[in-house]
Amino acid sequence: MAWGMGGWLVFAYMQKLEAGTMQAFRQRIAAELKTTFASHYTKEVSLAQALSLEHIAVYGKRATGEKYLIAPGR
Repeated sequence: MAWGMGGWLVFAYMQKLEAGTMQAFRQRIAAELKTTFASHYTKEVSLAQALSLEHIAVYGKRATGEKYLIAPGR
């Protein structure tokens, strides 16, 4: 199995940046990972739980501020 990301304009932009600028971006992201770039979840569920009708009914609403984190190894 292979994973990939595509279709985001940011990747084309990032390829044009100088190495120093990219390093500064990486440092900022690492420094702000638990503040600016942090995510908060309503609930963390296993992959099996995420496939249950009970959980699908809840996260299927796509309500604002109601993110579910699916942790396959849980």
